[in-house]
Amino acid sequence: MALAVLGLQPCLANTPTPAAASRSRVVYDSYILGPGDTLQIELVDIPELSGTVSIGPDGTLYLPRLRALYVEGLTVEELRYFLTEQFKRYVRQPEIYIRPVGFRPIRIYVGGEVKRPGYYTLSGTQELGGVSSEADAAIRASGGDQLNSRPDSTASPGSGTSSSGGGGITTFGALFPTVFDAIRTAQGITPYSNLAEVQVTRRQPVSAGGGKIRTQLNFLSLITEGDESQNIRLFDGDVVSVAKSPVVLREQLLKAGQTNLSPQFIQVYVSGRVKTPGGITLPQASALNQALNLAGGPSLLRGKVEFIRFTREGELDRRLFTYNPNAASDSAANPILMAGDIIRVQDSALSASIDVMNELTGPFVGVYSVYSLFR
Repeated sequence: MALAVLGLQPCLANTPTPAAASRSRVVYDSYILGPGDTLQIELVDIPELSGTVSIGPDGTLYLPRLRALYVEGLTVEELRYFLTEQFKRYVRQPEIYIRPVGFRPIRIYVGGEVKRPGYYTLSGTQELGGVSSEADAAIRASGGDQLNSRPDSTASPGSGTSSSGGGGITTFGALFPTVFDAIRTAQGITPYSNLAEVQVTRRQPVSAGGGKIRTQLNFLSLITEGDESQNIRLFDGDVVSVAKSPVVLREQLLKAGQTNLSPQFIQVYVSGRVKTPGGITLPQASALNQALNLAGGPSLLRGKVEFIRFTREGELDRRLFTYNPNAASDSAANPILMAGDIIRVQDSALSASIDVMNELTGPFVGVYSVYSLFR
């Protein structure tokens, strides 16, 4: 009754769902093999030619009968077809199944508006768990080599357009590096990072036409809504680029600070006419007035506030303004801080005059005190 009201139809027990049908045949058409990958290769009914092998540093795979074969740059399906052709010289109608059981660490480039762009090597839990012989037999009977949780993003080679979605292979409990890991390894985001526009560029296998594909991700939806489809798995050679916003995205910084995407705290340096000058540790997305308050606040006799920031472009961002305890966050007189910022409260005309008088009279007072002591 309830199903009829909601417009839903009960599923028949023996009717396969669309998800089950899509998983019945999985083709490795995205992962590109390279040195360090470990494969389980099985020739059905020929155990002496089966086994677990690794791709060597020179990109070759050593197999009985076939000896060394150069396989770097192939997908698993391409390798299966290649080995089938090679074994035809020794086996009549060879039936080959290949399953990756160990994945190499990947080397990627993280660029754009992150704290420390550059090349990084990432690795997760690379070893796949074992599969029972019954499970392997069931997979082969269904026509597939193994299970795959999500399809990869696709795009036209070199077109600059793409479709966003979940990607990568998640199999038997293995854990692989994702976009989240890449940004976190690059020390997180800056106040100007636009996580709604994250771009991933990936090379395609030769069988798919070669070239590169590119996808645009709304990575912000991951930390605001938990949308895992925007946190795709990364492959060797991927390039991750975070767009730059022309304005400070304070709400995004606060959201990111609630996760482990970026360091929870930053350190700035406060000097000049404050009660306790020195290094100050603040939460992400803190403003200048918060740093001054943690430094004990400006002295009564003070001048203007000098704000200094060294940009990644090698330029000096220097600002001079009057202290305003009621200034709004991210205003000209109360900017959002980044790690390494310098804040200096300058002297006023009166405090500077007092300091000069103390400096000039100090030696004379000392000499007079010594003279009085000896008298």
